[in-house]
Amino acid sequence: MLAWLSANLINIVLVAAVALLVALLIRGLVRDKKAGKSACGGSCASCGACGSCGKCAAPPNRVNGTPGGGSR
Repeated sequence: MLAWLSANLINIVLVAAVALLVALLIRGLVRDKKAGKSACGGSCASCGACGSCGKCAAPPNRVNGTPGGGSR
């Protein structure tokens, strides 16, 4: 067992570091969500998901029921 640990120590350390980084990123996202911060930056004019966030004043462009303003 000790030989396996010493042979794979660098891999164990790297995986632990990546796991810690991911955990810190998730914690930051959760804190931002609880604080009411938005991930989109608040610029609805350049937002591709304008119709789904609920913050936009105008619905996305639609002509004849097709998204993006195209014609049928």
